[in-house]
Amino acid sequence: MKKGSTLFLKIAIIIIGLPILALCILVLPKIAGEAISQVQNGSELGYVVLGILIIMYAAAFPFYFALYQSFNLLLYIDRKQAFSGLSVTALKKIKACAIIISGLYVLALPLIYIVAEWDDAPGLILVGMALIGAPLVVGVFAAVLQRLLKEAIDIKSENDLTV
Repeated sequence: MKKGSTLFLKIAIIIIGLPILALCILVLPKIAGEAISQVQNGSELGYVVLGILIIMYAAAFPFYFALYQSFNLLLYIDRKQAFSGLSVTALKKIKACAIIISGLYVLALPLIYIVAEWDDAPGLILVGMALIGAPLVVGVFAAVLQRLLKEAIDIKSENDLTV
């Protein structure tokens, strides 16, 4: 396999990370400023919005760690170490990050419900559920790949011992 065969996926990982970085740097601080001004005006909804923002920032850390592990996994493939314990470990970490992100958004769902009730926007709850479901799907997929890769490594080591 050529070294650059995973270049497209590496670029995709970087492109996936850029909008979230822009959101964390540009958009969320503006929303936080509005929420703080709501709190200063005596609105309790500002606290709810701040709680959601804190959870969103907390979810950014495992998100970027999972992107880093995905990038490492592609490097392992380039170095012909795809069938190694390193790859299994990277998939395990990606799975854990996805579960953490889903768990954080499960904690945010009651807050999202409060905002949806206040704003009379029931579709907002569906967005909150999508924020739970998407990382959960990634986590399940990583778990399946981890198990398959572990079994392939075990079969490969058995074949190496046989010969």
